[in-house]
Amino acid sequence: MTITTEQVKELRDKTGISVMQCRKALEETSGDMEKALIILRKKGAEVAEKKSDRTAADGIVLTKAEGGRALTLILNCETDFVAKNADFVTLANTLLDIAWKDGADAAREQAPALINDVVLKIGENIQLGIIEEITGDTVGAYTHHTGKSGAVVALAGGTPELAKDIAMHVAAMKPQFLSADDIDDTAKATAMEVFKKEVDESDKPEDMKAKILGGKIASYFKEQTLLDQPFFKSPDKTIGALAKEAGASITKFATYSL
Repeated sequence: MTITTEQVKELRDKTGISVMQCRKALEETSGDMEKALIILRKKGAEVAEKKSDRTAADGIVLTKAEGGRALTLILNCETDFVAKNADFVTLANTLLDIAWKDGADAAREQAPALINDVVLKIGENIQLGIIEEITGDTVGAYTHHTGKSGAVVALAGGTPELAKDIAMHVAAMKPQFLSADDIDDTAKATAMEVFKKEVDESDKPEDMKAKILGGKIASYFKEQTLLDQPFFKSPDKTIGALAKEAGASITKFATYSL
């Protein structure tokens, strides 16, 4: 049976897969479009399986915030080139929409078939990473223009604009703790070990070393604590002061990066 250009075009329009692969699938099925689709999906799954052990450390971070909900999804691939590919970006947004509408479990259930189709087109390992939802009275989300990092902030009170501003700050400054009360003993012990070695190796008088050590540790944790960080848009004001002026408090924040 002769496979027409129109048949190949129809299958390519449905799948986005190369003309050569579409023609071959149609030839194998004597022009049966539905069977050709099955063959291509099967081939996509086989290709995805073969590539699944390759490191997928690049990708894209997507966030969405609306109505007291914020959702973050990470889709991984092997290279930055593919991370910018239109089919890959569309796939990531499709999975985000499914997770937003139907939940993370639904997105994870549908992901393999959707991913296999794109793997067949672009030839890289693609893996669905985290899907995380954060809720609050007011939420804000921000994704850096590179698509490599993002952040979500939940507030009690305040406005979505304030929450997004703080999320932008979090994405840029990457604090580890919300307040001094959140600094755990392990973090304190690790910092003590690092800075004590530094101070011990200095030529400062022994009676000054304890004071220097305390100052270094306090300064370090102040830089890592969100409420104590100077707001990146107005460095003369801390994030804590910014939130307080707006009658808001930060209940949770999260950072995401590749």
